[in-house]
Parts: sequence; C-alpha cells; structure tokens
Amino acid sequence: MNNSVFTLKQGRTPLLISMPHIGTAIPEDQQHRYMPQALQSEDTDWYLDRLYGELAEELGASLIKPHYSRYLIDLNRPPEDTPMYPGASNTELCPTRFFTGESLYKEGQAPDELEKQRRRQDYWLPYHRALNAELQRLKNLHGHAVLFDAHSIRSELPWLFEGRLPDLNLGTADGKSCDASITARLGDLLASQADYTQVVNGRFKGGFITRHYGQPAQGQHAVQLEMCQCCYMDETPPFAYREDLASRVQPLLKQMFQSLLAWKP
Repeated sequence: MNNSVFTLKQGRTPLLISMPHIGTAIPEDQQHRYMPQALQSEDTDWYLDRLYGELAEELGASLIKPHYSRYLIDLNRPPEDTPMYPGASNTELCPTRFFTGESLYKEGQAPDELEKQRRRQDYWLPYHRALNAELQRLKNLHGHAVLFDAHSIRSELPWLFEGRLPDLNLGTADGKSCDASITARLGDLLASQADYTQVVNGRFKGGFITRHYGQPAQGQHAVQLEMCQCCYMDETPPFAYREDLASRVQPLLKQMFQSLLAWKP
C-alpha cells in the first residue's frame, strides 16, 4: 500500500516493523522556512529499510515507513507534543532544532500552532491510522500483534545525552508496552552476546509509538530498538552504508525477530 505519506507492505506473521524516522523529504512549499543544512535531513535514521528489509521479507513481517523527514513532523511524538522524557532534552512534534541543538529554521520561520495542526492532519494522522489498522489486521489474523519500532542514532550527541550510548538500546516503557516475558527473552538474548554493548530501558525506553500501541492486555505488544548508527554505517557525512558492519549485526536482529515470532501469549 503506497500513498504520498507512507508505504505499507503487509506481511503474513504477527510482526509489524515501523520505521518512523527514515523519511527524508521536505515539501517544496516548506523548504524556504529551513536553514539550508536542514534540507539534507541529517538526523534521519539512515538506511534502516536496507538493514531490515530483507529480514522482514524473509520472516514475513509487515513493514511501514514514511516518506517525509522528521524535520517536518516527528511521527514518534504524541500529537499534543508533551515531552517523552521529562527532565531531559526532548525533540518536539515539529522539531525546531538539530540534534546538535542548533536551530532548524530561519529566524521567524518556525511553524506556528496552525501550521503544526496542519502537519498533524496531513502527515502524522495518516501514518498512525495505517499503523493502527495494520495492527488490528494482524490481531484479527493471529490473535495478537507485535510491533517492533526501529530507530537509529549517532552514538554521541551531547545535546540529547551524556557520553556514548550503548550500541543497542531496547525499550519497552519500563516493561509496560509488552508482556514481561518478551522483555525478558529479548533482554536475555542481547545479554548473551558480547559483540555489542546493550541496555534494556535505559536512556531510550520507547517513544510515543511504543508507549501508545503497546497494550499487552489487548494482545498488542510493542518494543523499540534504538541502535547506534556505527553498528551499520558511518556516522559522519556522507553517512555511507557499511555492508561489512551491517552483515555483522543482521544475524542478531534476525534472532530478535525470530524470538518475537516464536513467542506465544
């Protein structure tokens, strides 16, 4: 299923992979607002469709991905724009800063409330309607659905967090977004390997998508993986995909998906 906002590929298993930050497009009628550097969409979750795409196809997972940049609107933030991590630096529903903390917009060009409402209606809402509908389809077919929200980030971003992130950051909203056994089995899997540093429910516990759609009492389970980009690509421009690195981490990602598919309520 394709439209101007997202692409959805329906799978045959209970697993749905969401990639809310891989879009790079900024509409032409909005480009004049932004600093020139912003049009490069550097804070994108680069190449996740390439990293995960073959795995999703092989394992029969559904996959949904947006076309537009998080600089236009952040699909992983609540529509009312409340902070996801109180007390820490947060990105907004319509972000106004790069991950370095510098302004995304030219002076006086940041979106006002009317523009934010338009972006919610035109970009945020269609993605979430499609995501929710696909979860309902999977629950109807399989009796339950598992949402894997895939993200990546530079390993060091002082404006957002101190020091260096662990390579793999699993978030389940402190265990609230999925059955406790899912958190346990994925946590055990990550802890059993020594190639990548890892943490469960650390700095990144899961954003809006994980927290909102993770409703284990209704047979709907959600997890987020925030992966350091150095695990599969160069973190500096031109942000090249590294097949040598990607091929090392993909077997672990496949094990995570297989664990989720093997799980039964």
